[in-house]
Amino acid sequence: MAPKTNARAFQLKGSLFTLTVLQMLKADVSALTSQFTALAKQTPDLFNNMPIVIDLSKLAAQEEAIDFIAVEILLRKHGLIPVGVRGGSAAQHAAAIATGLPIMSSAKTESAEEIAEPAATATTSTTNATKKMEPKAVNHNTKLITQPVRSGQRIYAKGGDLVVLSSVSPGAELLADGHIHIYGALRGRALAGLSGDQEARIFCQSLEAELVSIAGHYWVNEDLKIPAAAQGVQIYLESERLHIGTF
Repeated sequence: MAPKTNARAFQLKGSLFTLTVLQMLKADVSALTSQFTALAKQTPDLFNNMPIVIDLSKLAAQEEAIDFIAVEILLRKHGLIPVGVRGGSAAQHAAAIATGLPIMSSAKTESAEEIAEPAATATTSTTNATKKMEPKAVNHNTKLITQPVRSGQRIYAKGGDLVVLSSVSPGAELLADGHIHIYGALRGRALAGLSGDQEARIFCQSLEAELVSIAGHYWVNEDLKIPAAAQGVQIYLESERLHIGTF
């Protein structure tokens, strides 16, 4: 018989996590499968063991039935782990609960709600901005990195901006709830506005990124169309689309 002990075996604690959000714009699972499979082929390592929240806020008014089993199979096939559903109608919530998916609050918190785009809404239309726009002032929560960011490194500026005074290597990842400023070449991934800030921007001297994202809207390298002779580039979100301009 095992000896008795009064020592506590566990405790419950609240915490904040960075989660990718898949915002569904249609209830058509076949269209979702086709488009998501194409995206996964472009970025085969992006989704490995990544937890993801299914956002139904765009489908709530439509009251469309959603095949959550098919959606979950699709996501797991590509390495994503569904952890819950947010938004949507009461009927959609009931269907999600019936398949074992919990309902999550839609309120924004300090945790990152949307990556790349991970996962979220893919924006493939490219518009080059010709007007010059000044970056916003860096706030007091700025994280400053003075050394080159090497492949495999992941740096997160929670609740503020991220400033890198050197270059970012392929395979490196920068994340910030605010802006990202890179005073060198961006060759890895940069994800700004993780907590949903659509005013966030990415600034760099040379854009050769694997992926860029703002508030869940993202481009992979093939989508980037950089203005000719650009010495400084910024990426920003306007009218639910990503844009590239100079500064």
